[in-house]
Amino acid sequence: MLSALPKPIQEFMPILGLLIVVIFVIARLPKIELGHSDAFRKRRVFNWLPLGLTYAFFYMGRYNLTVAKNALGELGLMSIGDFGAIFAAGTITYGVSFVINGPLADKLGGRKTILIGALGAALMNVLMGWATYLLVTQREAGLGAILADHTVLIFSLLYAVNMYFQSFGAVSIVKVNAAWFHVRERGVFGGIFGILISLGVYFAFDWGRMIVDWAKSTVVGTTAPAPIWYVFWIPAALLIVFFILDWFLVQDTPGEAGVEDFDTADASSGDDGPRKSVVEVAKMMLQNPVILTIGAIEFCSGFLRNAIMHWYIIFAKRLELMDTFIAHNWGLMLCMAGILGGVFAGVISDRVFQSRRGPSAGILYAVMVVGSLAMIFALDSVILGFLVIFMSLSIIGVHGMLSGTASMDFGGKKNVGVAVGLIDGLVYLGTGLQSVLLGHLLSDAGKDPSDWIMWPIVMLPVAVIGFVLTLRIWNAKPKGQKQAAH
Repeated sequence: MLSALPKPIQEFMPILGLLIVVIFVIARLPKIELGHSDAFRKRRVFNWLPLGLTYAFFYMGRYNLTVAKNALGELGLMSIGDFGAIFAAGTITYGVSFVINGPLADKLGGRKTILIGALGAALMNVLMGWATYLLVTQREAGLGAILADHTVLIFSLLYAVNMYFQSFGAVSIVKVNAAWFHVRERGVFGGIFGILISLGVYFAFDWGRMIVDWAKSTVVGTTAPAPIWYVFWIPAALLIVFFILDWFLVQDTPGEAGVEDFDTADASSGDDGPRKSVVEVAKMMLQNPVILTIGAIEFCSGFLRNAIMHWYIIFAKRLELMDTFIAHNWGLMLCMAGILGGVFAGVISDRVFQSRRGPSAGILYAVMVVGSLAMIFALDSVILGFLVIFMSLSIIGVHGMLSGTASMDFGGKKNVGVAVGLIDGLVYLGTGLQSVLLGHLLSDAGKDPSDWIMWPIVMLPVAVIGFVLTLRIWNAKPKGQKQAAH
């Protein structure tokens, strides 16, 4: 029965099954009564669902470069060094852009900034696809020849601008949902945020790979070049579809959508004064020890998440383990792990720890410490793949809980854009550090597992630091203006 379905749908069925189970479990939990009407709850679904899926497809239009690099590399058109330079340009731009786009989201509202981001990222993916088309089909003449001579420069510029627009994604989704979710129910939203990240990673790696495989299959038996540029154009088309859906469905606040507004009980609660300037808000955030501690934890999360997500698959390729179940289904496994991690962290935060985010993050960071230590002794063992998946579950759960939820709580719905910008900027600073550090330490690692010992050794102290920092926010809860005045 399943074999009659298209391959992308076949591969998505395990994820769909897991999502159905998760939705069933969450639906069976006792409701947190906050006075929301049925009309409000239904309208909220139609607000966050298209917004969230837009964010997931941002990932598909972000990491498709990684998928395209392998195909272009086979044609001798993009080396590992070229890809590293292009990806670095995008990552640096992404991190720095939060300084601009966080305040913009607070000023313009998340609805406008998600629309700007989706349309801009779609346009840049169209241009990257066009550049790929010229590079593949006309490399010896005209624009194709110019592109072949300046591949790194042109793709770096296009990818950097793409990543600028991509950086609107996180600040927009958190900005909008800050007005729609009470502090007591934001843990579950943190789980949803983790699910969206996980789906995005799956779309990017597994669907992107399937697009390239399909492109290659269309020219089997011919001398025509494979239309691999569709790995850029298909995500662009999806982003345009969701741009249209967001235009009609997404609103910044419940009141603008025709349902009741309410007090979210976060750090902006009771703040009815004029909007502060960007400098004033930034100063306020930098003087907030909880925000700074969350940012430091998320620096560690960015380091560890990508140390697992990117380096395990390189490890598996180098040691010729790509036929193992986990390596062969890496995108699928990351997605399912992320879904479980996000939901676990969110549910226990709201239901066990009274909407405190520190305990959930602390428990998951403890798993990271134990996992990093176990990796040192498991590099030559079949359990390594299962170990890194369990660690991925933990670190994606932390990221959804802190970047997606705690940033709303302690930034408050008025200033959450700046808070997310600060926190996610530090996430990508951590990502950049691990890329440089592990890239240097593992550049000569061969097919002997012992060559990779520095991989978990470097991760271990970062996990320990992250765990210790979570203890500092163990009892932290947001205080609104009215509470602070007493």
